[in-house]
Amino acid sequence: MRRVIILGSTGSIGVQALDVIRANPDRFEVVGLGAGRNRALATQQAAEFGVEHIALGSAEAEQLVRTVSADVVLNGITGSVGLGPTLAVLETTATLALANKESLIVGGDLVTRLVRPGQLVPVDSEHSAIAQALRSGEPSEVRRLVLTASGGPFRGRPRESLAAVTPREALAHPTWDMGLVITTNSATLVNKGLEVIEAHLLFDVPYEAIDVTVHPQSIVHSMVEFVDGSTIAQASPPNMRLPISLGLDWPHRVPGVGAPLDWTTASTWTFEPLDAEAFPAVELAKSVGRAGATWPAVFNASNEQAVLAFHEGRIGYLDILDVVSAVVDAHDGGEVTLPGVLEAERWAREAADARIHAIG
Repeated sequence: MRRVIILGSTGSIGVQALDVIRANPDRFEVVGLGAGRNRALATQQAAEFGVEHIALGSAEAEQLVRTVSADVVLNGITGSVGLGPTLAVLETTATLALANKESLIVGGDLVTRLVRPGQLVPVDSEHSAIAQALRSGEPSEVRRLVLTASGGPFRGRPRESLAAVTPREALAHPTWDMGLVITTNSATLVNKGLEVIEAHLLFDVPYEAIDVTVHPQSIVHSMVEFVDGSTIAQASPPNMRLPISLGLDWPHRVPGVGAPLDWTTASTWTFEPLDAEAFPAVELAKSVGRAGATWPAVFNASNEQAVLAFHEGRIGYLDILDVVSAVVDAHDGGEVTLPGVLEAERWAREAADARIHAIG
C-alpha cells in the first residue's frame, strides 16, 4: 500500500490519478490533496477518499508535503509555481512523480542537486516512455534519445501560412485535451522544446544526442537508440493513466490502467522530420538549455505571457516565438536560487509585456 499526496488534484493529471487510485484501493491510499482555486471539487475529492489534509495554493502545498508522511507525491500543478512544492518534496524521503515539467526546467540545477537516486519519476508520457526504454540497457550504452511529437494542428504547414492562425485553431489539438497554455505550446512546439530540456535534466544526455521526430498517430511515445544500433520504443494508445500509474508505483505496472494496442487490425505509423523553419521553438529551447542558469526560466515565463497575449488578441500567432526569442536574447543570466529564478521570471514577464505592447 503506497501513501500518496496529489498536488493539482482538481486538474487533468490529478483527476486521472484519482481514477487510477479509485480502481486500485488495495495499492494506494490518498493522504493529502493540493488544489488551486477549485476548493469545491477538492473538498468533494477529500470526502470521497477520506483525506484529512487539503492544501490550497503552492505555499500550503509545500507545508503539506513537509508535514504529512507519504511514499509518493504526484506534482500535477500547472506552471512554474510548482517549483516550490517540487523542492519541498525532494527534501523528504518521498518519491516525486513529476508531471509539472516547468519546475524542473526553471529550477535546473537547483532541482537536480537535491534529487536522490531513484527519487524522481517522470509522468510526462514522453519521459515515462524513455524511462521505460532505458531499462533495456546501461547508461553508457545510450547513443540517442528520440522524443516524438504529434506535430499539433499545423503539422505540414509552411511558416508563411501560419500568420493568420486564430486562437481557436491553435487549441484544436488532434490528440490530447489539455489546458490553454499547454495546448498552444503543443501547436507552436514550445512544449516539445521544454520536453527536450526536461529530458536533458532527467537523463543527463547532452542536447546534441536528443532529437525530435513528428509522429502524428501518438502511439510511440518516445524512443531510446543504443550504441549497437537497436532502438527501443514504448508504444501504447494515448492515455495519460499509464504514465501516471507508473509514476505512482514505479517501477511496478498497474494492471488495467489502459487498453493495449489491437494487433488484429491494420494500422500505419509514420515518422517525419521536424520542420525547424516553421517550428523554431525546439532549436531555441536547446540553445536556452545549453545556456543554463536562468535562461530556461526566462524562456518559459516570456512564452506564458506571449501565449496569453495571443489568446487576448493582442499579438499574432507568429509573434509568440518572436517575443520569446527577443526576451531570451535580452537576458543577461542570473543565479540559480529560488529567489534568483523568481526574479528572472518577473523580469521576463515584464520584458515580454513591453514587447507585446510595442507589437500591439
